[in-house]
Amino acid sequence: MAEILDMIELIQFPWSPFCIVQRRILEFAGVKFKTTNLPPQTRDLVWKITKQKYYGVPTLRDGTKIIFDDTDDQQIVAKYLDAKLKLGLFPADREGVQSLLWRHIESEVEGAAFRLNDSQYRDFVKPAEQLQYLRFKERKFGRGCIDQWRRDEKLWLQKLTAALTPYEQMLAHSEFLLGERPLFVDFDLFGMLENFLFSENYELPKARPHLRDWHARMKTVRR
Repeated sequence: MAEILDMIELIQFPWSPFCIVQRRILEFAGVKFKTTNLPPQTRDLVWKITKQKYYGVPTLRDGTKIIFDDTDDQQIVAKYLDAKLKLGLFPADREGVQSLLWRHIESEVEGAAFRLNDSQYRDFVKPAEQLQYLRFKERKFGRGCIDQWRRDEKLWLQKLTAALTPYEQMLAHSEFLLGERPLFVDFDLFGMLENFLFSENYELPKARPHLRDWHARMKTVRR
């Protein structure tokens, strides 16, 4: 029976790849948790509960504890869940290789995946929020960035397929990336790909059959 942890709250916006990672870890753990969805440009709640230390997502609220990751490569939120729920996602003998892999996943894979998803933003961002969404993206990536990503769709799909090549090779020999059970990097890669698929305008490359099978396993696997 699932453990009841009413005080765990995941503050997110649903298509954020990094929020998807934490959400899937919680689902994998089999615990009950609450999600609070924010519009992607509205972070007042996070700013308030972190006492003006952070404004990003994902952010966790676990009773009186507020957990957020204001670093580029420490995986603070995931490691908190791993320790609290005793999931074994960060074994010591895989520390180095996981660190290398998640840096590649969160740069090469995520960089292509989010551009492809964002190019379809009108399909999943509420009409009332689309102007601010576009403005936010253009302030970060330059005027006309989303239109350019849409024009370059084939190029970004090629880059994504290429970035997935080592994971396809790894999954030809095991059920999960580093063995017969999922570790953090499986959830990390899953989050980037679920972001890519969020608009429902794309599918995983047919040229990556082992990855497609792994993705199906990751959608349902439980500890």
